[in-house]
Amino acid sequence: MGRSGRAGQGAARDVVIVGAGVAGTSVFLCLVRALGRGDAGRVRSVRIVDPNPVGRGLAFGDTDPLLLCNTAAEVNSLLADEPADFVAYLRRRGLPGGPRDCVPRAWMAEYCRDRFEEARKTAEALGVEVAHVPAAVDSIAAGTGTVRLSTGQELRADAVVVCTGVHRPRVPDGFAAFTGHPRYSPAPYPAARLRDPEAGPPPGAGVLVLGTRQSAIDASLLLCRDGHRVTMTSPSGVLPAVRVSLGAPVRDFPTLERVARLDPADPLLEEKVRRAVVEAVRSLDRTPLRRQSSSAADPVARLREETALVEADACAWPGAVMATIEAVIELGARLPAARRRALLERHGWFIARYATAMTVVNARRLLAHVDSGALRLARAWPRAVAFEAGAWRVEWPGAGGPERFGHVVNATGFDQPRLYWSADGGALHPAEPPRHSGTVDFLAADLRVRRSPGARPEPVWVVGVGTHVRIPFSNHLRNVARQARRVAEEVSGAAGGGERAAVARGTAV
Repeated sequence: MGRSGRAGQGAARDVVIVGAGVAGTSVFLCLVRALGRGDAGRVRSVRIVDPNPVGRGLAFGDTDPLLLCNTAAEVNSLLADEPADFVAYLRRRGLPGGPRDCVPRAWMAEYCRDRFEEARKTAEALGVEVAHVPAAVDSIAAGTGTVRLSTGQELRADAVVVCTGVHRPRVPDGFAAFTGHPRYSPAPYPAARLRDPEAGPPPGAGVLVLGTRQSAIDASLLLCRDGHRVTMTSPSGVLPAVRVSLGAPVRDFPTLERVARLDPADPLLEEKVRRAVVEAVRSLDRTPLRRQSSSAADPVARLREETALVEADACAWPGAVMATIEAVIELGARLPAARRRALLERHGWFIARYATAMTVVNARRLLAHVDSGALRLARAWPRAVAFEAGAWRVEWPGAGGPERFGHVVNATGFDQPRLYWSADGGALHPAEPPRHSGTVDFLAADLRVRRSPGARPEPVWVVGVGTHVRIPFSNHLRNVARQARRVAEEVSGAAGGGERAAVARGTAV
């Protein structure tokens, strides 16, 4: 551990968890469970640092009931050892929704909060001091793990687990000069911002939504519900495919199990992964993927046809998606960074359309707004944009005059979170400081931060979306829960010997 003189094998440790969303809550639950299995006394205190309440992160913290989880309830457990925990929680509270249903995101936030409070009581009964610190983290001292907060306060820590999610919206092409404009929303979350008379669109305004994936779908549904006329646009013009939900694999897939064991140096690796995915889908009902989805060029026609396929129970492909994601996670964790990027780029078609497919509930909602005239999809990305005379002036490629909008909502997604080394290398920063010496772009199999491969490990671990520097699909909740379990065991001292070498190896248990 970082401050080995103060926290040796027999000394109790002070732990700081940075981030109180799904990943941070999962780490805390797993840490308390490890202590309850006989490791009580190894940890003296746990402080969870986040300016927001527990569970109220960007992913699940929005209270608007229109916003749904995109994954099935059966895969949303915070506990890797208890995959049905979230479903059991919903049932105990009398909330509707079966294992395969997508439920409101606010229910996930409530689940995190309630499980946190239960675990807090357990920890305190074990003699562990627990506190939620409502602040942001400015820096983490290298070597010592001392955490400096935005308030100026310092927290002594023997172990720091960084669980920060996404927070910085991407800046879309052509809009860099307008990111602070009062008629430009940098992100669709929180949903209440879009209804704010100061920050959101004027009543009944025509709104241009930038993007056509999940964030843009959420934004468009919220805006149409509230009486706006919406135009969606993206460079690809492609909407995600349609499915009931992203649930657990329906069966074992031998071809996908072999993917995780492929040779990272194999020149045919990308093609072998593609064939394995196609064979897995075909094995479900002997129907090729092309017959389970639409080939229509028009995105609305494709949406309509794919919704009909789901409603006719003619789509088996979602049963293989989870297994595919987890096979790629395990393979990707063994690949050099450049090869991992090449693999994901080669399979961009799968990620954009199938891994991030929309729930059929949202597909029906989109079609209803299209049919009412409230929603349309532009066929291209704006060629030029300006704000003049109180409105956005948008020029499209090709013939035709410019179009005017009252508001623009950026829903192109968020930059992946990163850790930055201070200019002198003596500290880590969760947010980019004015001067730094680079980003943390290497994580070993144990997910501990190191200055470089082979360097001494810092008393800092990363769990969740921040592991994207090593793990594909780093926001995949089942994998996040597995990471949380293994890192919690390491931090608590429950993982020993050979187990430590396997900590957080993708989906490895």
